[in-house]
Amino acid sequence: MDAYGPGNSRSSSGDESRIMRLGYGADEIYTQSALRSLQRWKEFCAEQGVQLFHQTGVLWLAHEDDRYSLQTWETLTRLRILCERLTTAEVAQRYPQIGLAKISWAMLETGSGVLMARRSVQAVVRAAIKRGVALVQDAVDTCGPGVSSGWDAKTASGHLNQITTTGGRRISAAVYVFACGPWLPKMFPQLLGHRINPTRQEVFYLGPPPADPRFTSAVLPTWIDFQDEAYGLPDVEGRGVKVAIDRHGEPFDPDTGDRVVTSQGLAEVRRYLAARVPALRDAPVIESRVCQYENSSNGDFLIDRHPGFENVWLVGGGSGHGFKHGPMVGEYVAARVNDHDTGIETRFSLATKGEKPSRTVY
Repeated sequence: MDAYGPGNSRSSSGDESRIMRLGYGADEIYTQSALRSLQRWKEFCAEQGVQLFHQTGVLWLAHEDDRYSLQTWETLTRLRILCERLTTAEVAQRYPQIGLAKISWAMLETGSGVLMARRSVQAVVRAAIKRGVALVQDAVDTCGPGVSSGWDAKTASGHLNQITTTGGRRISAAVYVFACGPWLPKMFPQLLGHRINPTRQEVFYLGPPPADPRFTSAVLPTWIDFQDEAYGLPDVEGRGVKVAIDRHGEPFDPDTGDRVVTSQGLAEVRRYLAARVPALRDAPVIESRVCQYENSSNGDFLIDRHPGFENVWLVGGGSGHGFKHGPMVGEYVAARVNDHDTGIETRFSLATKGEKPSRTVY
């Protein structure tokens, strides 16, 4: 069930594209997850006959004393994941479009790239429907019959028998999985209202000069500028060069929040481009998005049973990096819902999600 439909513009996965990277510093659990997910994304594309992944490579731009990038290099090489360490001279020779102010070295994940997020969601839904899944476009009525007494209470206990929708449906199931992205704290305000925090994130697509191949996905890799809190994607499928400041924004309501980008946000992106991709400093904005992250306190996913209902699962906390892990999360949740593996990774548990931000996963 999806309130606004698959791949809608209000969802966490409603933008055109997402970075598919394997690097997570020393955090091997997420590198292994991303590696498994990339394999499954590729298999899905082959099965469905669609291109949802573009292998642009992902270039990490490392500053001096950049511990996270160094740990990423060490993890990837230990796991024998294809990557290449580059000097600034090598980066300048290969990618003269990229300014190297404050950059000491770089690392290229050669097999990584870009996933077309919105189309991927819609393709997965189409495949699910073909396999017999029923799609309902409706919303859960959190004040409906059988809900108001104990739905969200931290002391709730027992078995959820049904949900009522705003469209008047009553749906009964053996197990319920609430994977609601930025709507999770609205669905469960007492339980998750201070543990999952949606924030406003602005994204800009810049138009490269006409007939200029320097910014196409065949020439320019996706890049991550971790210490400058920024990232960029090359011109994929003619959408322009995507650039964003990767810093948590203001609190945001996914239903009612204003999705018009600000002049301040654009000015910051232009300042960043002046140093990092100077040829795009004054490029026209051809598209823009206001998306949202749904941040857990530490950046770890939330995948756990509801503490009060033994047949309710809570899945979220993507924290701005979750999309690429979709296949792994799906397998992980399905195994536990079907009791094939009853263990829960401690890091994904509700108990590890505090009410004060203490980010450790990026």
